[in-house]
Amino acid sequence: MGIEITENHLPIQFTSNRAQLVHRWSPYIQGFSSAFVQYVIDKYRPIYKDPAILDPFAGSGTALVQAKLNGFRSSGTELNPLLQFLAETKLNSWHVLPDTVVETFDRLPKNLPKRAPEFLKSDRHFNPPVLRNLELLRGAIDSLPDKEDRQRHLKDLMRLAFASILVDASNLKRTPCLGYDRKKRVADDAPWTLMRAKVLQIATDLSSLQNHFPWTLHTPSNIVLANAMTWDHQTQFDLVITSPPYMNGLDYVMNYKIEMAWLGFVTYMRELKSIKDDMVVCDNVSRGLINDFASSDGKYTNDWLEQIKDEMASNIARRGNYRRPDMPNIVNKYFDDMYRVMRHVARSIHPGGRFLLVVGDSLIADTYVPTDLMLARIGMEPEIGLQLESIEKARHRASGQVRSYRLRETIVTLLKP
Repeated sequence: MGIEITENHLPIQFTSNRAQLVHRWSPYIQGFSSAFVQYVIDKYRPIYKDPAILDPFAGSGTALVQAKLNGFRSSGTELNPLLQFLAETKLNSWHVLPDTVVETFDRLPKNLPKRAPEFLKSDRHFNPPVLRNLELLRGAIDSLPDKEDRQRHLKDLMRLAFASILVDASNLKRTPCLGYDRKKRVADDAPWTLMRAKVLQIATDLSSLQNHFPWTLHTPSNIVLANAMTWDHQTQFDLVITSPPYMNGLDYVMNYKIEMAWLGFVTYMRELKSIKDDMVVCDNVSRGLINDFASSDGKYTNDWLEQIKDEMASNIARRGNYRRPDMPNIVNKYFDDMYRVMRHVARSIHPGGRFLLVVGDSLIADTYVPTDLMLARIGMEPEIGLQLESIEKARHRASGQVRSYRLRETIVTLLKP
């Protein structure tokens, strides 16, 4: 394509958010950093005096929260109901009185247990006394009234705090995939002590918001539970700041099944599968979904993508044994999904607006997949109509398949003429 990739080392990983106002309320390690979002806002502040900001893969709300801290309107879409709830709560509860949050937790009853989700292996996930305390805590939170807006915001903050401590109270770890930690030791009363610490943290941040950012409390921020491939926004945006799913083995749904089930967003394993099937595809989806895609008409492709698929198919055949022989079609579906997202998003960008994507490339079946360059090409398709402004390499990554192979994480910036 004759495109120059420039160096611009930026703090794009979520890790730094763990100490940041509001962002720290709920961990989402697949997200990007608030510092990166602030960098983008500051970079384009001279161009867009009062920008409207969109994140079509909103996750737990990093871009939207940072936009609100700057007093800028923001919107987002998110397909995972847990993440949509976390983002919505982080965005629209800034007016809740800090003392009321602490008092609500301290008054929670301790005699209303609600059983753990039955389709999960809760007896393995938690030690018996911890599990009992979680059931008591869950029942207490569920008993809170929520008929009025004031009550609902308080209850949502309690539910968010509860979700944020579940893995810490479990025999599990998330690094980044969910798995067991044999060395972990959890105190019997951990659910209550962890929950109170989180509630105090939230109350501290609410106090800071109300004292130091009062002009931002009612800045419009909206996140809808919707698919970015099909959702039509009713307003136009100046900046789109997002990080789509990567083509890797991370299961973006099952990795949060504990929180999704305990908060009641799913009650059966098949609901998790249904959510995953609707998302931008990664390499752990069902074979049936990929078979249906492969036989469908009208999917996005181009000559470069076909070359990548052919090389991948050849390498898989040469190996004779590969965990996903349908990987060429998975890669095709990934870019077809992203084509649909980018086409919808581009329609919602003001002329002169920008679309920034934080993306990582991949090495799959010994075949290099330059995700950033391919997404740039998709953005420049005539029916999308964006112009490539820059591709900046933020950091190096190691391949999950060949650790010595150096991959990159980049920021693709596209301009709407």
